[in-house]
Amino acid sequence: MSDQLMGRTRYPCLKDKSVFITGGGAGIGAVLVERFCQQGAQVTFVDIDDASSVALCDRLAKQYDLKPRFIHCDIRDVAALQAAIAQTQATQGDISVLINNAADDTRHEVADVSVEYWDDRMAINLRPCFFTAQAVEPQMRRRGGGSIINLGSISWHIKQACMPAYTTAKAGLEGLTRTLAKQFGKHHIRVNTLIPGWVITERQLSHWLTPEMLQEIQDNQCLKDSLTPDDIANAALFLASDESAMLTAQTLIVDGGWI
Repeated sequence: MSDQLMGRTRYPCLKDKSVFITGGGAGIGAVLVERFCQQGAQVTFVDIDDASSVALCDRLAKQYDLKPRFIHCDIRDVAALQAAIAQTQATQGDISVLINNAADDTRHEVADVSVEYWDDRMAINLRPCFFTAQAVEPQMRRRGGGSIINLGSISWHIKQACMPAYTTAKAGLEGLTRTLAKQFGKHHIRVNTLIPGWVITERQLSHWLTPEMLQEIQDNQCLKDSLTPDDIANAALFLASDESAMLTAQTLIVDGGWI
């Protein structure tokens, strides 16, 4: 296994940077929190899973010099999300890196979707990404630049049919990325979409991954290894770092070659 996949790559430019991550309590988000702590960044994350989030902070406090900060926040509550960003700025300075990771890919059928459910899916999977970007833009401008990373999904690219509201939100997120990149670029703020393939997380294992589905994933990927949260974190660190200084309005797909 390469040094990069072992998490040994160092980005000195990330040390002491202020990082804000949504949905950081478990899964890909928890690995993102840890990997940025590993770089010496100051990390605050929001989540609704208090138990997992507190346990993560306690574990990482024993391993790294800078303990991550956890703020309980339901990202559907835009005012609470804006308040969490303001609190982050007050405790660790202007935010340099924003990662919109939080999402909910609960399966649903077309016939079962009500107006209320549709609006709720947008309120989780798309709307917060605009308002977090809106909130951090003045902070990044003061710092002379920054990086916003929106986590997308391959689901709509592969025409996945079991969650139409989710796939619509994730398709819209790529449009949001490109328009914000144009708007914010004059302030040296980069905005990119990072698209994971089918990452093997506890949620996927417990909810949807059957032996048949695992075989389908293997059949579709060019690379036959299973994707892990670390594979996504490797790409996120690159997009957050100065090594990607001229990369914006782009879609970076980490899916083993599925799409």
